[in-house]
Amino acid sequence: MKFSLIAAVVLLALAQGSFAQDVSDLEKLGQYLEELKNKMTLELTEIIRNQDLTNQAQTFLEDKKTQLEPLASQLQDQLRTAAASVEEQIKPLAVNMQAQIQPMVDNFQKQMEALIQRMTENAQPIDN
Repeated sequence: MKFSLIAAVVLLALAQGSFAQDVSDLEKLGQYLEELKNKMTLELTEIIRNQDLTNQAQTFLEDKKTQLEPLASQLQDQLRTAAASVEEQIKPLAVNMQAQIQPMVDNFQKQMEALIQRMTENAQPIDN
């Protein structure tokens, strides 16, 4: 806006010095300045409108955040409760499954140890 004012002052100074005697040129300059004023008014109005829109959007987002925070807190509490419930149900199943699988793992380990023992007994040293 300062630039526009400086430009207007410079134009007026040029107009006074160069076109002071020619009335038609002064009228053209007056029309130009009027158009410049109208354009600046439109641009300033647009800037203010955009700023207002930005403020409205920011206010809207802040309001929605404020509204959603309690809901998010409730959802988080419900998820904690559900997770605790699932854990209570799964924990006994896991213990039971481990109790059923452990004898099989122990048996497999004994078989593998026996197999390795037989392989080492049957292995003959290689002399070079």
